[in-house]
Amino acid sequence: MRIKSLYALLFISLLTSSCQNESKPQVEVQEVSPITGTWKLLKGTIIQGNDTAITNYTINADFIKIITDTHFAFMRHDLGLDSVAVYVSGGGRCEVKDNEYIEHLDFCNYREWEGHTFSFDFEITGDTLTTMGIEKIEALGVEQFNIEQYVRMD
Repeated sequence: MRIKSLYALLFISLLTSSCQNESKPQVEVQEVSPITGTWKLLKGTIIQGNDTAITNYTINADFIKIITDTHFAFMRHDLGLDSVAVYVSGGGRCEVKDNEYIEHLDFCNYREWEGHTFSFDFEITGDTLTTMGIEKIEALGVEQFNIEQYVRMD
């Protein structure tokens, strides 16, 4: 009789412990900015003083930018088969604050651009990202307004 009581007590103990709601640690979900993702550059406009240069990046070239919540990278290469190869790349840390996107260019094949910070306003309409901002590097005499238009790839 004593063994049956022990089994009954064990069974009730197991039953009540399995019915209790165990609290699971709460996972904090961080809001992802809509600018994060992989983007293909379609068109770039550089305005320097009274001069405006528009580049169509869909002709004989591929240019992508990958943006996470903490870092960015960009890569461009030509699609030509001639002996003059074009390859441009860079990346680093980034920040997103409301509709401001800030790049800290830590790596770039144009080394004199490394170590500079560039701030852009951005707008997303459908699958299109437009960035606009001033790129300024006094030591190089660079001061230009840069407008870039991307399409989402992912």
